[in-house]
Amino acid sequence: MPITTLSSREFNQDISRAKKAAKKGPVYITNRGRRAYVLLNSEDFDKITHQEKSIVDLLRMPEGTPAFDFDFEFPRLEFRPRPVDFD
Repeated sequence: MPITTLSSREFNQDISRAKKAAKKGPVYITNRGRRAYVLLNSEDFDKITHQEKSIVDLLRMPEGTPAFDFDFEFPRLEFRPRPVDFD
């Protein structure tokens, strides 16, 4: 896991570079030569903070997947009336 270091000026001028680097590992952002911030991707952050995914996150379609891109056939319910005794 490579660690990238960017100055705050480099970060402000090229945020997309920082985001690409964060996919591979942590990005240290320095302020006047001292490490001030760390940029992580969300998966690494969740691992560090031990956050569990919610059921909504688990059921969410992956990004870029067109809506209704799958076939689903609902099962038919069979209803059989039973005789009722009103005595």
